[in-house]
Amino acid sequence: MKIATWNVNGIRARAAEVEAWLGREEPDVVCLQEIKAPADKVPVALFCGTLYHCFWHGFKGYSGVALLLRRARFPEAPAFYHPPFDDEHRIVAATVAGTTFASVYVPNGGKDFAAKIRFLEAMERWAGELTAAGGRLVLCGDFNVARSDLDVHPKERGAEIVGQFPEERALIDRLLAHGLVDVQRTLEPTRDDLYTWWAPWRQRRERNIGWRLDLVVVSSSLFTPGTTCTAYREVGTSDHGPVIALLPDAT
Repeated sequence: MKIATWNVNGIRARAAEVEAWLGREEPDVVCLQEIKAPADKVPVALFCGTLYHCFWHGFKGYSGVALLLRRARFPEAPAFYHPPFDDEHRIVAATVAGTTFASVYVPNGGKDFAAKIRFLEAMERWAGELTAAGGRLVLCGDFNVARSDLDVHPKERGAEIVGQFPEERALIDRLLAHGLVDVQRTLEPTRDDLYTWWAPWRQRRERNIGWRLDLVVVSSSLFTPGTTCTAYREVGTSDHGPVIALLPDAT
């Protein structure tokens, strides 16, 4: 199963890029964040209705997520839903054959850190309840937390910077403690250049001075030999790059 996540930073501005990317990569599961558009204003229609079951969950100019499931792998139309803690169009999920797929955009926290913590706490409880009941989880998106200093370029590190606070990192660790795996970091535990977001100034992206914020998180039973995960710094014009994981034994 091929799983892709991308914070597109405005689907209307990057519709052609997203359509070309979908056509090139043909992922089975697509999680998009910061679509910044209501469903009736989303211009990416080429693949929806024919190749993908799509759910666009957003509003004008801010936030928003989308979840696309490839019809060739998921022939039956899924029931998309939003967990109770969904706020500001930040998460959409669907459960198929015991596996829940979810696209998430965690609040940045710069203007309301308490709201970010509440969201992370609620997401951790939701994941815990789901996995405790025997469900499998594929949770992808922009987590807006660098899990450790290894996930931040040395020029960007700071103990007083939102996204690097100990309480944020602890909540991601608690989430993963529910039998979940951060695929890319597990595959490459010591690599220090796996960034997925770059500030849009001073050629941060070209110089790869960034943060690793975009994760593919899966139940450990889905993480089998042959699993791969790659971040693509050179793809697209969003301030985030896409991340694609291949789970060879997932059904």
